[in-house]
Amino acid sequence: MTTLVEKAVEHWPHVAPLLTAPATRGDYDRLVQAMDQILSLVGEDEDHPLAVLASRMGDLIEAYDEAHRPMPRVTGAAALRYIMDERGLGQGDLPEVGTQSVVSEILSGKRRINIRQARALSARFSFSAESFLDL
Repeated sequence: MTTLVEKAVEHWPHVAPLLTAPATRGDYDRLVQAMDQILSLVGEDEDHPLAVLASRMGDLIEAYDEAHRPMPRVTGAAALRYIMDERGLGQGDLPEVGTQSVVSEILSGKRRINIRQARALSARFSFSAESFLDL
């Protein structure tokens, strides 16, 4: 057996939990906490010896999140409503979308944002046009 394999066998019981997919919320929380500690050591140094470990742990955490805590689908109207609330805009403050009544229909779900409107909103607010489209 090579020295590298001998060292791996010796240290595996300590490393394995960091490379095992979490099966429960408790496993997930422990993995996130361990990754936070490793990231505090690694920082922005992509050449740090633990950077690859942190990346693999991140993959495991992301897979758990996707399986157990999927992101809710956000409609174009909801994205627009959020931006309007954040910036204190009223329905009449969006001429690139249309009249106040058009904006009202979009926000109430009676009408969808079209590609022209999405592009205009993208240019104004620096979000991708896809953020405003219900695909």
